[in-house]
Amino acid sequence: MEAKRIGFVSTRLAGTDGVSLEASKLAHVLERMGHQCFFMAGELDTDPSRSLLVPSCHFKHPGVLEVYDGCFANSKRLPRVSRKCDDLKGVLKQSLRDFVDTYELDLIIPENALTIPLNIPLGLAITEYLLEFGTPAIAHHHDFYWERSRYTRNACVDYLNAAFPPRLTTIQHMVINSSQAEQLTLRAGISATVVPNVMDFGNPPRPVDGYADDFFEQMGIPEDHRLILQPTRLIQRKGIEHAVELTHRLDLPATLLISHSSGDEGDDYAIRIREYSEVMGVNTICCGDRIDDERGTTADGKKVYSLRDVFGIADIVTYPSTVEGFGNAFLEAVYYRKPIVVNNYAIYDLDIRPKGFRTIEMDHYMTSNTVRQAREVLANKELAEEMVEINYKLGRRYFSYEVLEQQLATLLMNCFGRSC
Repeated sequence: MEAKRIGFVSTRLAGTDGVSLEASKLAHVLERMGHQCFFMAGELDTDPSRSLLVPSCHFKHPGVLEVYDGCFANSKRLPRVSRKCDDLKGVLKQSLRDFVDTYELDLIIPENALTIPLNIPLGLAITEYLLEFGTPAIAHHHDFYWERSRYTRNACVDYLNAAFPPRLTTIQHMVINSSQAEQLTLRAGISATVVPNVMDFGNPPRPVDGYADDFFEQMGIPEDHRLILQPTRLIQRKGIEHAVELTHRLDLPATLLISHSSGDEGDDYAIRIREYSEVMGVNTICCGDRIDDERGTTADGKKVYSLRDVFGIADIVTYPSTVEGFGNAFLEAVYYRKPIVVNNYAIYDLDIRPKGFRTIEMDHYMTSNTVRQAREVLANKELAEEMVEINYKLGRRYFSYEVLEQQLATLLMNCFGRSC
């Protein structure tokens, strides 16, 4: 294959949010295919020699926030908001041109930047740049604005129609579930390739090495407790109250561990879960400051565990989400070979469940049958082992890096022809 120089453009390409994680997987697979990847965003943890940090790409940039608030806080847009948006668009378009010219890019991949309008000037800048220069692009979409109720009332329908996403023949579109593909066709007349989230199932996780042997002691968890892992952020759409109820109804010594804090989405739901846990008599721990992608230490010298470490010592995983674009945590549980209690959310029902995964299901509320199945899996090691092995094989068949590589090869061929 002829090597291409490919640039990722987003608001943020750093940390453990879903967009950053999936972008890093795409970059890894593309480089495995022989291409070179470069990165432009408002926050980066990528190789500095291949990166361009542009502060106004970030959705928390003051000017970007001014435009965002002016477009979604009211039904009328003030002239100063339009002027600010135009000014930022011009700056960002020049930054994008510098990015393409500096690294001699053949293709750009906007990561969710043409999907959800957190940074409206960036989406408009990318669209205008592509119109003016004709650079091929593969737009990777995760969350469309019509999937979020907070965007229903707005004063920027012109911006949304122009750039979220744009209708340009130079763009190939990727979405993460089949419902998005259908809606994109119905709403915008745009066809898209469904590219679900993936894990590197071709390389199984390393065996447990003892690093987390002191985890219970460090977190104050009684030694005889089962560890129920909720490997998500502490936010409302994750349905964590169902995990609390399950832990209570198991009638076993158990602790519910929530791996990540609420982040920038406020503390109201975290307070709700703490209070509900107290009412239900459940030992619920959220230790987002002690769990990260990689091992390390906190600023005050405390041990930090990787998510892999925590999966390794968990007895069962809960995933009672009400809404998901796909289900990264579901695939992580499959990858780390853990039994899963999952809510039958729409995309799971449409794109994951038909593949034949063996899970403990609930249908938006906890039932005695779900509790019974979870208790049985915890008590029967052979049954749990059978479930996780079946799930791993299915994950490798449908959601592996090898599957992603095949899809990317087709998209690249659509952009460049057979020379790619």
